[in-house]
Amino acid sequence: MNPNGKINYVEFPACDLDATKSFFSDAFGWTFTDYGPDYTAFADQGLDGGFFRANQSASTANGSALIVLYSDALEEAQDKVKESGGKIVQSIFSFPGGRRFHFTEPSGNELAVWSDK
Repeated sequence: MNPNGKINYVEFPACDLDATKSFFSDAFGWTFTDYGPDYTAFADQGLDGGFFRANQSASTANGSALIVLYSDALEEAQDKVKESGGKIVQSIFSFPGGRRFHFTEPSGNELAVWSDK
C-alpha cells in the first residue's frame, strides 16, 4: 500500500542512459528495468525511481533537490564513485550529524553520499 502524501518515486534526466545505468550498477549495485529506449527504472534503492532520456541534468547550482545516498564506508564509496566514472564535485566534508561528498554521474546529475561514521 502506498501512503498518501508521501514521496513515492523520483525521476532524473539522463543524456546517456547506458552510461548512467553502468555507473549506478558498478558504484552502488543498482539494477534496472528498461521501458523502451528512452526510460529505465530502478527499485529497492531506498526509493524507487527512473531515468528518462533528456539533455538536461539535475544539479544544486540549477536549483535541483539533492538526492543523498547513505554509506557506512564513506571513503570506499567515494573511491568507487571515481572508479565507476563519476566525478567528485565536493570532496568529503563534515556537517552536523556526519560527513558527506557530492558527485556527478556520467549524465551530469549531482547526488551526494553521507555517513554518520
